[in-house]
Amino acid sequence: MNFSQAMRSVIRDGDSWRGEVGTDWLQGRSAFGGLQAALGLRAMRGLVPVELALRTLQVTFLAPVPAGSVAIRAACLRKGSSTMHVEAGLYAGGQLLCRLLGVFGCARPSVLDFQPRQQAVDVPAAREVPYVPAAMPAFFQHFRVRWLRGDLPFSGGTQREAVVQVSLRDDGPPDETHVLAFADFIPPLALGMFTQPTAGSSLTWMLELLRTRYDDLGLDDWRIDATLLAARDGYTNQSVMLWGPHGEPLALSRQSMVVFG
Repeated sequence: MNFSQAMRSVIRDGDSWRGEVGTDWLQGRSAFGGLQAALGLRAMRGLVPVELALRTLQVTFLAPVPAGSVAIRAACLRKGSSTMHVEAGLYAGGQLLCRLLGVFGCARPSVLDFQPRQQAVDVPAAREVPYVPAAMPAFFQHFRVRWLRGDLPFSGGTQREAVVQVSLRDDGPPDETHVLAFADFIPPLALGMFTQPTAGSSLTWMLELLRTRYDDLGLDDWRIDATLLAARDGYTNQSVMLWGPHGEPLALSRQSMVVFG
């Protein structure tokens, strides 16, 4: 099941929705966070006019989302003249596992128009990172990865920044759900400071989208610039800037994570 197929698995089921999580999208006991958020977003889109673009998304990961069928409930919290606030939740066995809050809005006339600019990266020898079954999270097999800067997980490094070039093994043009998959791909940078496998998990995720269309980008060679901002008491704080294949600024991301070591 590639990413687009997972998205198409989301169907209306009475007053809610239902989606499928394949075992190939797991990271440990839970589904890949980017997939969780994308499933919730697909349900939200059933309530939101297509002309309203996703502007911000907040996600709280409450409990592991297992492989199999998940129920998704979505509701509009407020609809104004130009924005909508919509919430969604992923459930299994009647338990709430993931909560999302999205803000969708139309474009407004403004005298302000500026965006981040991508900095060049000197890459003398970029490292291809192949998928290794049993040694890596299952969802990794859906991506092609080149590590341009920073320490790989469990390499005993010291760097707090990383740059990774990522392609998604998928078909069809990208949309806002693909942005979530790319933005959540990179693991906690703190894991690069350990010398042996150590568990890590996301608690909260905030994403701000900088574009209103993505179907002109393709799914190859997106770039993730990540920075580990702080780490203490087993909690880490990490930021990400997501770029399109030609340096287009796409999203700003911030995550609070835990590491068990």
